[in-house]
Amino acid sequence: MTETPIPDPTAALPPRRQGAGALAGIRVVDLSRVLAGPLCTQMLADHGADVVKVEPPFGDETRRLGPPFDASGDAAYFSALNRGKQSIGLNLAQPQDRQILHGLLRDADVLVENFLPGTMQKWQLDFERDLAPRYPRLVYCSITGFGGDGPLGGLPGYDAVLQAMCGLMSVNGSIGSGPTRIGVPVVDHLTGYAAFSGILMALLARQHHGAGQRVETTLFDTALSLLVPHAANWFCSGQAPGLTGNAHPNIAPYDQFDAGDGPMFLGILNDGQFRKFCDRAGRPDLALDERFQSNALRLRNAAALRTEIETALRACRRDELCRDLMAAGVAAGPVNTVPQALGHAHAQHRRMHVVDGAYQGIGLPIKLSATPGRAGAAPPAFDQHRGSILDEAASCDPPGAKDA
Repeated sequence: MTETPIPDPTAALPPRRQGAGALAGIRVVDLSRVLAGPLCTQMLADHGADVVKVEPPFGDETRRLGPPFDASGDAAYFSALNRGKQSIGLNLAQPQDRQILHGLLRDADVLVENFLPGTMQKWQLDFERDLAPRYPRLVYCSITGFGGDGPLGGLPGYDAVLQAMCGLMSVNGSIGSGPTRIGVPVVDHLTGYAAFSGILMALLARQHHGAGQRVETTLFDTALSLLVPHAANWFCSGQAPGLTGNAHPNIAPYDQFDAGDGPMFLGILNDGQFRKFCDRAGRPDLALDERFQSNALRLRNAAALRTEIETALRACRRDELCRDLMAAGVAAGPVNTVPQALGHAHAQHRRMHVVDGAYQGIGLPIKLSATPGRAGAAPPAFDQHRGSILDEAASCDPPGAKDA
């Protein structure tokens, strides 16, 4: 890393970049790595925030989680979480690099970090003791596995481990497969959204009260919050939920079935939808069968109902059946591959497949009418924006000074 100039404490603060989006003018310092934190800050960037990604001297480890790797040598995984950001490498264990960070924080609105509890305190960057007195308007977001205290406080957490510990695997999978990890990092993903929501609430509260605050999210809390409706079922019945395969514990038919030319998913929530399905499947008699005349009865007789449906669907072509059912108000869809899903005409219509030169990514799931966001520039190379970021940090106040 090149030698860093000492910041000039007399320099004026740099002007805020003018951008588009609901969060234009908001400045974010992103100390996070891997998934939940970077996803949160990417969403902030997508909606106009100015995000500086501060990476350790060896870079965000997600850059190495491959193959596949892109033309620049970074893992494709990294590209999913870091568009629209600037990058600088800093060793926060070193006082001089911490001084650069203070230069960025002096005009920042948000700091996001996902270090093990105690790490920021070790670097004299504790929120309550070191940062809040100096930057009273700062919103500080901490993302950890389990929080900093309690029986599991301070321990490391990863998505799949939390899926196992928090009961998600116990309800995912079939008798044949046994407990199974959900195929996407759903705990990390939702934790990123929880952090995003908490930051926005803290920024709104700051408008009313003038002060920032700590936002805390943990993988543990998020994983437990995903137990819907399984936890509610257990609270009510006292019976521990078990493996459901692709079926729903409270609704039938709500499962994967094989049509004549491929698998599909059928979601029926009420009796009217069930009658429409039976008509389209050529089995109107099923809606009159006393075993299937309400959801509770269909759930109780789910095995018999499944046999009847599978027999009826063997004569149906999947895409035509799904099209007709959806047109009739019955939710049904083919089991698509990832390329099929992102290549669907509706994914293009909803701008959910972003292509910008060599960069490809998933589009924005939150769409605002007056202040729409947009996918930012391709993810940065490590330390790519060092010069311009150091120019901003050059306005750092001297160590020990307090913000007004």
